[in-house]
Amino acid sequence: MKIKALFLLEEEYWHQVYGPEERKRLEGWTAIPIPLRTARMLADDPADPALAEAEVIFSGWGMPRCDEAFLAAAPNLKAIFYAAGSVRHFVTDALWRREIVVSSTNAALAVTVAEFTLGQVLLSLKSLWRHTAEARATRRMIRRPFSGIYGSVVGVIGVGAVARRLIGLLRHFQLRLVAYDPFLSVEAARELGVELVSLEELFEVADVASLHAPWLPETEGMIRGHHFSRMKAGATFINTARGPVVNEDEMIEVLARRPDLYALLDVTAHEPAPPESPLYSLPNVLLTPHIAGTLGNECRRLGAMAVEEFGRYLRREPLQGRVREEMMSLIS
Repeated sequence: MKIKALFLLEEEYWHQVYGPEERKRLEGWTAIPIPLRTARMLADDPADPALAEAEVIFSGWGMPRCDEAFLAAAPNLKAIFYAAGSVRHFVTDALWRREIVVSSTNAALAVTVAEFTLGQVLLSLKSLWRHTAEARATRRMIRRPFSGIYGSVVGVIGVGAVARRLIGLLRHFQLRLVAYDPFLSVEAARELGVELVSLEELFEVADVASLHAPWLPETEGMIRGHHFSRMKAGATFINTARGPVVNEDEMIEVLARRPDLYALLDVTAHEPAPPESPLYSLPNVLLTPHIAGTLGNECRRLGAMAVEEFGRYLRREPLQGRVREEMMSLIS
């Protein structure tokens, strides 16, 4: 008997994430057609039979919180395959008590963020941002001294899924890689090919410092003004993680008096940054609207991984994106 499944996410993301190929792959495993519901639909009809019958949910952005009421309406639910990153907003103690399998495609999301960050790192080492700004301001082509790629130092703050993927990409270049992560052992760092340093030392030696730490109570405001003050002349700071990990006011103060530094911010403390924020006017800040993650065709990678995970689930193989209750303290 084929498994009864449900797509549960915003319709806009359903089209982006679960394309024709992904749906076709599900046909041999699930009852067809798989119904689509959104959180709003279920709020209007909590007793929806599609939810009551579902054994498996294929979700993504727009997944409702799995509280007692939700789970009571989904008595047959055994697994959730979440085609997005963090599951923190929808998992609950009640979900864990039901021993429902939860799988996230955070590893697939990490690929996209790492690729975006790689481009920023390499262009920063070639001082692209400064050369472009000077050409626009002076209408002259002036080649300023810069570190270049060969032999430069790239620092990674927080060695999670994105950072590990980024480190793997950076190993193709002749760089010195340093990392700060209090949970990473010396042996694990050696296997990754990075040198463990303190957070202060990382900011002192890195030509580019890239932030990948999760946003947790312990990490909020972790990056302070004195870290930016330690940066070498012409260095670049990249944030594709979470804005609140940085003390934004202190960062702005240092960037205002250190025009030699650059900050590439895909995330800010408040998103979007308010119109009055100095981040818009500082010439050494480049803001992007949280585009490091999956956009456009990249979203299909998430759906593909969710379907692959479902195949592993059916074959009783270990899941690559399995999220367990004890992992939640390390997830932003």
